Amino acid sequence: MSLKARITEDMKTAMKAKETQRLSAIRLLLAAMKQKEVDERVELTDADVLSIIEKMIKQRRDSVAQFEAAKRQDLVDIENFELGLLASYMPQPMSEAEVAAEIAKAIAETGAKATPDMGKVMALLKPRLAGKADMGKVSGLVKARLSA
Repeated sequence: MSLKARITEDMKTAMKAKETQRLSAIRLLLAAMKQKEVDERVELTDADVLSIIEKMIKQRRDSVAQFEAAKRQDLVDIENFELGLLASYMPQPMSEAEVAAEIAKAIAETGAKATPDMGKVMALLKPRLAGKADMGKVSGLVKARLSA
């Protein structure tokens, strides 16, 4: 079952169970997915859906920080619930050893020698690690490996 179909089924289940908060969060995700489909006139793949979910997770984390600073615990709770729901659709994160192995493999495949070759390595890693690792951290690790 594709990720998109799984999310749609979860929405139906939430409707039947009258879980309003869960239903609301899933509808936000489906709306973002539909928006991308309409804007780009494409059928979303699982990788596209994961990209949307990653973006929404980042937005929720930023919102939580802002709401905590404003001492709005009610809004923090809502954002944390949505964050948990979105995270449940993400694949299992890779361990640091697995990420390091993928980086070494990508560097070997591209023949990268120094920092200017970082773009080639990241272009190879992005589809492989999408949703499985924090790309910001991966970028830092690649830079450290190439500048050493």
